[in-house]
Amino acid sequence: MGKYLLIFFCSFILLLNNKLKAQDPQFSQYYAAPLFLNPALAGINQIGRAGINYRNQWPSIEASFETFSSYIDYNFDEKNSSLGLIITKDTEGLAGLASTEIGLQYAYQVNLNYKWIFRPAFQVSYTTRDLDFSKLTFGDQFDNTGLVRPISAEQFNNGQKTSYIDLGLGGIWYSKNIWIGVAAHHIREPNQSLIDGNSPLPRKVSIHGGYRIPLKSGFLTKGKTAAGAERTLSPTFNYRSQGQFDQLDLGIYFTMSPVIFGLWYRGIPVKTPEGGGSNTESLIFMTGLTRNKVTFGYSFDYTLSNLGIASGGAHEVSITYTFKAGSPRKPTREVRELKCPVPFIF
Repeated sequence: MGKYLLIFFCSFILLLNNKLKAQDPQFSQYYAAPLFLNPALAGINQIGRAGINYRNQWPSIEASFETFSSYIDYNFDEKNSSLGLIITKDTEGLAGLASTEIGLQYAYQVNLNYKWIFRPAFQVSYTTRDLDFSKLTFGDQFDNTGLVRPISAEQFNNGQKTSYIDLGLGGIWYSKNIWIGVAAHHIREPNQSLIDGNSPLPRKVSIHGGYRIPLKSGFLTKGKTAAGAERTLSPTFNYRSQGQFDQLDLGIYFTMSPVIFGLWYRGIPVKTPEGGGSNTESLIFMTGLTRNKVTFGYSFDYTLSNLGIASGGAHEVSITYTFKAGSPRKPTREVRELKCPVPFIF
């Protein structure tokens, strides 16, 4: 049954990737925002988890972007199932275009064989969007001296809002040291227009994966010290396509528990963007620390595009807390079976 489910899932995802146009917010620490990346990552650590993510992009210019996300997930061992709840708020530009999404996720775990595990998942979400025109400045507010009058003759409505139901799909395959995931968001391409008209939200498809390389840390051991501290290198990638836009993050995690370091490049240098120029966006530096059940991560995007570092780059913070409910005597599934090798999935 697991193999037929895998074939059906792959076929369905491929059918979804058609013509579209716009962009969702993004997190550079994509594996530290697991439910945002892929609903199949809900409960993948086989216990419980709660976390927050915050991103401030281009803080030195007025047309900045702020994204805040919080989530909680839990794995129900006996049911081979996991549930996740994620809340994401994104604020864009001068007029404060704000989107708030609440999503409920379900993932099911299938052991394909003793080497591979497959987790298909889906997400149902509710989103509201609103815009505050009072933050804009119009031409008739400027007088001859250059001062700005507080009142404009322009007619606008500050109560512009819309809401919609959205759907998403995800899946991840993993073995002891390798993983690959696929996710599709905005399957319905809902109308996000704040006024009369049709403005469909483009479907987003992402492919992400990596490989975990255990490092020798003793005479006989690889990947961990004698005390159980992890020692690994993990090359990873995250490709996403939405409408006319696509982007690739390519880099590596170095885990020297309790410390984690990361370095990524964002861009597609072999592709020339429309209108010319460079398709190189940024270089991303990340550091993290795990203590007991809490993991903290900080990253900075050094802007390499024409916008330049004068934009302020992007700052990002992640905090993850893991927990276990139920009998403390029963070992968790990740102890009894194959553990997912994805970095930051603790």
